[in-house]
Amino acid sequence: MLNKANIVLPEFNIKALNSELRSALQAKIDQKTKPLGALGRLEDLALQIGLIQQSLTLTLVNPTVLVFAADHGLADAGVSAYPQSVTAQMVVNFLNGGAAINVFTSQHGLELFIVDAGVNADLPSHPQLISAKIAKSTRNCLTEPAMTPMQMLQAINTGANLVQQQHNRACNCIGFGEMGIGNTSSAALIMHKLTGIGLEQCAGLGTGLNQQQFNHKLSVLQQVSAQHLVNTPLDALSHVGGFEIAMMVGAFLRAAECRMVTIVDGFIASAALLVASRIKPEVLDYCIFSHVSDEQGHALLLREFNANALLQLNMRLGEGSGIAVCYPLIQSAVNFLTQMASFSDAGVAEKLT
Repeated sequence: MLNKANIVLPEFNIKALNSELRSALQAKIDQKTKPLGALGRLEDLALQIGLIQQSLTLTLVNPTVLVFAADHGLADAGVSAYPQSVTAQMVVNFLNGGAAINVFTSQHGLELFIVDAGVNADLPSHPQLISAKIAKSTRNCLTEPAMTPMQMLQAINTGANLVQQQHNRACNCIGFGEMGIGNTSSAALIMHKLTGIGLEQCAGLGTGLNQQQFNHKLSVLQQVSAQHLVNTPLDALSHVGGFEIAMMVGAFLRAAECRMVTIVDGFIASAALLVASRIKPEVLDYCIFSHVSDEQGHALLLREFNANALLQLNMRLGEGSGIAVCYPLIQSAVNFLTQMASFSDAGVAEKLT
């Protein structure tokens, strides 16, 4: 267990993938009626999912996206093109079915839930809204730590518990989106603190800043970084993170513990995964990286994970949009392994090369 100022992080019993099935899975892939390797990265996906599920017969059950929403006190320093109030407005848009994530999850048959992790507003009740507010926004990390250690622990535990609830209803494939004005700044700061990569490479245009606005954002982030000395991943999370990021940390860890296929979205979700992977490196074995965000720090962050994302569509929306767009590829990997004929099934005498 990790201790910090009497804060005890719960144990996450995450096992590295057992490779005993690897040869049998590879043989099943190779026996399909196709030349060896002809399905490219779909074959890699099928192999990874088989190792996650420890099975030669793959299934995707109740695939779900959880979108964690929260506000950031740092938004008061003008690091975003939009005011903090847009977070609540976008959450209402999610609940009304009007956002990109609604369109894409509906198109591809994914369940969608919105988690109020710390939105600075009182939100209307809704069947798709999970009320889990830690506080109405983090504090402004330009002047003080964004959250207390207790708030951070509560957020991590909440994220883990929400994933456990999904697992308990047989969900075995999950992804995490986010919404929060100012959260690209938090993600950049976390990345900078935990990797040592310069802030000018970690920070990006976020919601669409012009060059003058970006210069201001970078100046603010440099001031924040100078004020917060961090020694551990939990230090970074509590000092410069957000409630939605902290919940995603717990969510990633619990999803891996439950052996769920976990689809990673863009920059902010990857910053949460960075924290989770510094706590339990094995969490990365369970992750499929959906796309390379157009937010400039994301490609470097993927390199930290030694990850090769499936798509590069110049997207930078967040919301879990990359997860939903990528999901059909994951379905295709599962379906070819479970439904495609083998050479013996098809009565083809000679393998294709």
